Amino acid sequence: MAVTIKKVSSDTELREVAALADKIWHECFTDIISIDQIDYMVEKFQSYKAMTKQLIEQDYSYYAVREDEELCGYIGVKPEKDDRFFLSKLYLRSDKRGRGIASLMLKKVFDEAERYGKTRVYLTVNKHNDHAIEVYKKTGFVIVDEAVTDIGSGYVMDDYIFEYEL
Repeated sequence: MAVTIKKVSSDTELREVAALADKIWHECFTDIISIDQIDYMVEKFQSYKAMTKQLIEQDYSYYAVREDEELCGYIGVKPEKDDRFFLSKLYLRSDKRGRGIASLMLKKVFDEAERYGKTRVYLTVNKHNDHAIEVYKKTGFVIVDEAVTDIGSGYVMDDYIFEYEL
């Protein structure tokens, strides 16, 4: 198993990551939120158009995760103005879980945060996403807050805010 994590640097790669995002979201969240909300959130936050805007206007970086050159996951991060690094997206196809790939992805996030001189990494997790909550707690993240965020069209994100001290 050869895993590579490489910064997305072309339009083609970004389109590929956005297509994977749509697939992963529909496989991961159907037991947590409605299909309509999944579709809405993918379009608003995970689509090619949304990711392009995040790269250009919001200082995001995306990383493509490949196992044996096959795209299987992605990461989206953003340095904040303070000492924090925002882990916005860390997604891995379900058939690739339990193989240590997510740990490599988190290591990449921590390395990037340190490269930016940040001392904390934070993220949000849906309160009903038991698998992700378990993974982040096992890694050393702690819940520091909760947030209910109106994202439009009658939908909200009901999240825990996790933080990891580097």
